[in-house]
Formats: sequence, C-alpha cells, structure tokens
Amino acid sequence: MSIENISGKCPLIAILRGIKTEEAEQYVSHLIELGYYFIEVPLNSPNALETIRLLQEKFGDRCCIGAGTVTDVELLKQVLATGVKLIVTPNVDLEVIKLANASNCLIFVGVMTPTEAFLAINSGATKIKIFPAELVGPTGFKAILSVLPKEVSCFPVGGIKADKEQMQRYISLGAKGFGLGNALYSAGISLEDFISNATKFKQVWDEIEQ
Repeated sequence: MSIENISGKCPLIAILRGIKTEEAEQYVSHLIELGYYFIEVPLNSPNALETIRLLQEKFGDRCCIGAGTVTDVELLKQVLATGVKLIVTPNVDLEVIKLANASNCLIFVGVMTPTEAFLAINSGATKIKIFPAELVGPTGFKAILSVLPKEVSCFPVGGIKADKEQMQRYISLGAKGFGLGNALYSAGISLEDFISNATKFKQVWDEIEQ
C-alpha cells in the first residue's frame, strides 16, 4: 500500500476494537469484499500486534491495514515493525506525528478542540479525527472546521451510525469520511450481524456518493 495511492478509496475506516486474532481474517475478508479499504485494529484489542501483523501479511496488498489507539512513540515503533502504514491516535502526541510522517505513514490524529487540531497540524498532520464526535456534534464539528486550513481533511469518529441523514449532514459540513466504531463492530458480535452492519454502512455511503 502506497499512501500516495489512496485517492478514490472508500473513506470509511472500519474500527475493529476488541477483535480476536483467530476471527480477524474472516471478518476482514468480508470488509474487503464489500469495498472497504481502511481497516483499523486498536492496540487495546487482544493480541493486537499479532492480529495487525497477520492482517498485513494476508491483506496488505489489497487494503490499508492499520493500528489505532497509538498513544505514544514506543507503541508506534512496535506498530511500524509490523509493516503497516495506517496510524490512528486518540490524542495529539507531536513525536508520534513526526515519526509517522517520517515513516511514510498515513496518520489520523485524534482531536476535540481547535487548539489540539492546530497543535497536530503544526506538527505535520493533514488528517484529523474529530473524536468523540457524539460529544462535539455537527454544530461543534462545523465550528472547528471553520477555522482549520482547507487542505486538512476531517473525519468524525464516535457515535457514527449507518444513518444517511446523520452522515450526509457531516459531509455537507465538510467531513471527508468517517471512523466506524461500535455500530459496525463490537467484541463478540456474530459474523452475520457484522456483515449486516458493514453492508448497511456501505450502502448508505454509496447513496451519499451518488
């Protein structure tokens, strides 16, 4: 995966928090079949690095596998050793941003305020994760985007549902994509329910894109 070659990819980041290594391959294969490209395994999942390494080896040439909840440089170094190029943080750590960029990674930096956003941007971030979006809400999201540079891409994460009205509103305010959490995957969800959730999100996105 080259981070220069992500334009045109479905900008729905599938967040698989809590997924087990033994189920990850099956679940991710269905995401790829449905057209998902960005797939994140948060580091607070069981055996997360092992799962990430497995998925990268199996699917790294077909999609963008990455790590979430990368909160500091030491964790980032462990992630980089797996070969993935997608990094997602819940926080602003300037050294994480700099090392991720130096390692040619695509990094989404978690922020909640304009101050955090500008700290991230001034350290080299170009993709911002507005988190938790259910607290910021569309009104707060609009206010934050109004002061950010236009070239910065913002993704609401937290509380996003397969709801066309909700997603369309964020898109109309300037969102470039979404991180999909518990409404897509939660630990222990059946494969059948997971596929149903993933299909609904993709259908809503396709309708918005028409």
